[in-house]
Amino acid sequence: MSLFTFGTLALLLQARVAVGAALAAPTVTLDAGTFTGTVGSPNTQSFLGIPFAQPPVGDLRFNLPATIPPYSGSISATAFGLACPQQAVDLPILTGLPAEVVDDVVNSIYGIVFPDSEDCLTINVIKPATATATSELPVVVWIFGGGFELGSPAMYDGTTIVERSIVLGEPVIYVSMNYRVAAFGFLASAEVKAAGVGNLGLQDQREALRWVQKYITAFGGDPTKVTIWGESAGAISVSLQMLANGGNTEGLFRAAFMESGSPIPVGSIDNGQMYYDAIVEQTGCSSATDTLACLRTVPYATLLAAQNASPGIFSYQSLVLAWLPRADGVFLSDNPQILVQQGLVADVPFITGDCDDEGTLFSLSTTNITTDAEFTQWIQTYWLPEATTAQVSTLDTLYTSDIIDGSPFNTGLLDALTPQFKRIAAFQGDAVFQAPRRFFQESLSGKQNQWAFLSQREKLIPFLGSFHASDILNIYFDGELTDYLINFVTNLNPNGNTVPSWPAYTTATPNMMTFLDGLIPTIITQDTYRAAGIQFLANLTLELPL
Repeated sequence: MSLFTFGTLALLLQARVAVGAALAAPTVTLDAGTFTGTVGSPNTQSFLGIPFAQPPVGDLRFNLPATIPPYSGSISATAFGLACPQQAVDLPILTGLPAEVVDDVVNSIYGIVFPDSEDCLTINVIKPATATATSELPVVVWIFGGGFELGSPAMYDGTTIVERSIVLGEPVIYVSMNYRVAAFGFLASAEVKAAGVGNLGLQDQREALRWVQKYITAFGGDPTKVTIWGESAGAISVSLQMLANGGNTEGLFRAAFMESGSPIPVGSIDNGQMYYDAIVEQTGCSSATDTLACLRTVPYATLLAAQNASPGIFSYQSLVLAWLPRADGVFLSDNPQILVQQGLVADVPFITGDCDDEGTLFSLSTTNITTDAEFTQWIQTYWLPEATTAQVSTLDTLYTSDIIDGSPFNTGLLDALTPQFKRIAAFQGDAVFQAPRRFFQESLSGKQNQWAFLSQREKLIPFLGSFHASDILNIYFDGELTDYLINFVTNLNPNGNTVPSWPAYTTATPNMMTFLDGLIPTIITQDTYRAAGIQFLANLTLELPL
């Protein structure tokens, strides 16, 4: 089991910032403003916590991000900005060995508490120390994950990416940004749709990408060579940036890299009405003529408490998230998968992939489901309330309670936390991650260059296996994915001299770079596993989106 987890990443980052503070501080001029950063390592410089939009407070709460005025004066850029308002996380309560797994893994990913504020729209740039305004280096923009409920770029040390790029002789600029999450970023209702202010978190990301176009040259970057990259909600965000504006990138990026996230099977923004109504009621805005305007005046603590009363990522309904992107008629003109079917996707090369056991983490909250009948009731209540009896029956047949078939996959009779745990994990992992990814890749086969991967590492972790987010260890800690990413950002192709050859993906040859534990770390496999189940889920969620 890997104990070098994501909390360690944050500690390393803090140490690097502390060391950098003792060295000569670098500066960069943006407009009439002079920003003072830190030396992140002997070969890199960091400029952190730069505002990229006006603070979304007061009348700008629940509004589109407003462009920041020109900078002026002397500004410190030595520390990450505060996180955007986070949704409280209630971790599953387990005992024995499962509890130890939760402590070592789940808390490392979702248990970190970030100081937050509504004034949170900041961006970070890490660059090679030798880069100048004439360097024209490729740029990689990181979008963090967290279920659209929480997270911060402060959790990820982009210094490792820049350092490795220098070693490879392919130096890149690393950028990361905050964006609004949970109710503050993904409020959804008829009222929100009418006001044209849906998917604010995605709109924040888009504004950050506009900032990159305007200012990255000053750091040594080339605004025509931007790759957007994310994991989990960040990867989903990347895919939705590809669908925004009818697939027109507006020149904001030229490539995309996605870890555990594709265009998800969501429907209209009206589908979030019950969560909106609950917040309106809990904040005392029910009697207001304009409930959205009323919510802009609610005290921050009151609004945050109402948000935290909504279901979280470890609630019983699990990946049927309360706060997530939905078709709003502005940023997303239709359901994401319909846009994919229509070919309204940015024509850029991309890499996408998943971990083998995406659903295990998110199935720890449903351990009280122990019978076939309870599984079916849970599916019908939360996932597919409009499904026919025949559809539910087919689902039950394709995703059975046979422990051998469940997730963690290929672990036989092991890891059966409950009689239904591995079944639920298989279903959730395929419904939210594997099926949307395969649908995305097959739909775009032959239309643009693409590559696929599958991470089967960390298989020996009890109950979780190759869990969601475990592939981050392969990219932020100088693994093979680090080199593939840097090659891709630089050359629009992941292949290079330091890593095994990665063949492209097509429906005729659905090659997957597969990362393994043990002496043989990588092999090429085919994207044909669980064909019947994944195809059924893709069709079903297209018909009945969340």
